[in-house]
Amino acid sequence: MNTPDIGGASRPSAGALRLVEGRTSEPRTVDISDYLRAVAAHCPFLMPSVARGQMGWTVYEIATDAQADDVEAEVFHAGVQAAEWIRPLTTRPHGPLVCENIVLLGGDTTAHRALLAWPHWVLKHLYGPVGLMFGKFWTDEEGTDRRGRRIPAPPFSFLAARCAIPPVDPRFLTDTPDLAQSLSTAVDDGRNVFQGLPYEWKAVKNWASSLLSPQRPVPPVKRSAAPRSS
Repeated sequence: MNTPDIGGASRPSAGALRLVEGRTSEPRTVDISDYLRAVAAHCPFLMPSVARGQMGWTVYEIATDAQADDVEAEVFHAGVQAAEWIRPLTTRPHGPLVCENIVLLGGDTTAHRALLAWPHWVLKHLYGPVGLMFGKFWTDEEGTDRRGRRIPAPPFSFLAARCAIPPVDPRFLTDTPDLAQSLSTAVDDGRNVFQGLPYEWKAVKNWASSLLSPQRPVPPVKRSAAPRSS
């Protein structure tokens, strides 16, 4: 996994994730079409993003015997790559439609929620002040939208990065009011979001653990991921 120039952010632990399919708007290794059509009713930006080819997908698989901390580190690093890809595109025509998705396959799928939790928590705090939103979705997740309508369960786990919509998105951050306020007035001034912060994953995670919230993620149990299913 390559690293964009963001002031020297450290590279992840090698080998925890295997690249299955590089960035593409039409992935072949996961079936997105039915899921996107089903979810479109809950997001008016979804299908326009797809139609304009502004939704990207990168697919990874958890390596056999990968440790949870190493998987977290590489998911986080992939999220940084996605965010830095998006940042210069947000000011171009149709910038609000830009979206990057990091798919996580393999291992014990029931552990995906925990593996995405800390990278998501860190990324949304790093990039919210410059106007990016991160979402996490795990296999067979059950949920409803703000109108109480059932949201179709994802067929795979993924982390999503997109341009924030300031009039709308802060309402999704009621548990993090400081971040909601920051997002509502966010402007990307080109800053290095790591300015003054450590770059190594465990140190960044430690920094993020100090951010107060009643729903701060709980670290997953440290054990080897289950072997990939055949």
